[in-house]
Amino acid sequence: MINHIKIERSKKDMTQQELADKVGVSRQTINAIEKNKFNPSTLLALKIANVFSASVNDLFFLEQDD
Repeated sequence: MINHIKIERSKKDMTQQELADKVGVSRQTINAIEKNKFNPSTLLALKIANVFSASVNDLFFLEQDD
């Protein structure tokens, strides 16, 4: 799964720590998600999407191998 979280953060001039604080996780978790090393739970994906006023489908995309 790939995502556009880093792009959305950049649009809002938001740090990883600021996003992490808003959704209740560590900065390292946001970093791992952005680097496609960790797939968030449905709840976390929804929280992240809510921060950006977007849908989960706007932020997360399945790759052919998924």
